[in-house]
Amino acid sequence: MATNDSLSPEQITERVRERYAAAALRVHGGGCGCGCTSGACCGASDDPVTGDLYTSSETEQLPEDAVLASLGCGNPTALIDLHLGETVLDLGSGGGIDVLLSARRVGPTGLAIGLDMTDEMLELAQANKAKAGATNVIFVRGHIEDIPLPGASVDVVISNCVINLAADKGRVLREAFRVLKPGGRFAVADVVADGPIPPALRQNMEAWVGCLAGALDIDEYTTLLRAAGFEEVSITITRRYTVAEAGLDISTLPEGWEAGDGKLGSAFVRATKPAPAIEVHT
Repeated sequence: MATNDSLSPEQITERVRERYAAAALRVHGGGCGCGCTSGACCGASDDPVTGDLYTSSETEQLPEDAVLASLGCGNPTALIDLHLGETVLDLGSGGGIDVLLSARRVGPTGLAIGLDMTDEMLELAQANKAKAGATNVIFVRGHIEDIPLPGASVDVVISNCVINLAADKGRVLREAFRVLKPGGRFAVADVVADGPIPPALRQNMEAWVGCLAGALDIDEYTTLLRAAGFEEVSITITRRYTVAEAGLDISTLPEGWEAGDGKLGSAFVRATKPAPAIEVHT
């Protein structure tokens, strides 16, 4: 098994792209994006990672394929108040579930933008946009490390279990800061590490694309957000789970992976881009 140390960021990105392309094709074929073969599927209530992330009132008006393609670990649209007329950017938007939910809340005068690097997911998202009849939604091809939007152009950045997959997370957070307007909000769901993760797990590529090996330690996540310029940083773990519960085939992992159990979990990550100081003239 190749390790992260021997792979370039480009190779990591390509392996992640392949995984999500395959997920999109499974949904196109009438299946579930997570590739479940048992009775439980993506978002099933008994799934320790993806279960019960969205309410029935949120999903009942969405295209079924948008729900089936969701591979998230949280519901970023529940993290933050969205206001009419705002612009929201979803990093790694996949089949579009969080973009479509955001579009409802910002209304016809607002805009929800989905950014994804995977052509198959973008095709699926465009189809879901059409099925939903959403007119305030656009999907853009690109990488979250190099967001193809001008600076200070969005009010809110969201993401759902994607930043952990990036090879250069500091760059992702700096890009998120750049495109946010002053006073803009960062509200993402992501996998984090609450304690040391064994090298056997960190260096396993299947664990990387499975959203575990790339999980940032909470303190490191906080440090990178502040280094990017963010303030009011908070990280709250919402669910903890074992490596097996996260969906990895433990028979493929090298010796020592068990030390990571109990230290991985889904979290809500929030931060704010400082607003300019208001001058008071006397």
